Amino acid sequence: MRNEVVEVLSDRTNAVVLRHPGRAFPGVLVQGDSLHGLCQRADSACEKTGRDDPGFDDLNSLRNALQSLLTHYKATLAEHNIALPFSEEPLRGRG
Repeated sequence: MRNEVVEVLSDRTNAVVLRHPGRAFPGVLVQGDSLHGLCQRADSACEKTGRDDPGFDDLNSLRNALQSLLTHYKATLAEHNIALPFSEEPLRGRG
């Protein structure tokens, strides 16, 4: 881990916009619990969409991209002994 100064362009709750040193364009900080929720919503949408639906491949690609970010987030927190801000228990009663 290292400390660096970043430009905070907006610190609105759940919509922080930052520019990391050396990057031309700012990024949006997505909190871990929000990322987890997005992954769950993408999972649910894929479950409700048939594989032969014309939009399934795009939706599944989005789900995989979000899941990749979440996997990296969880591994990074584990490396630094930081607890996850969400439960790993699957949602019940989707539908």
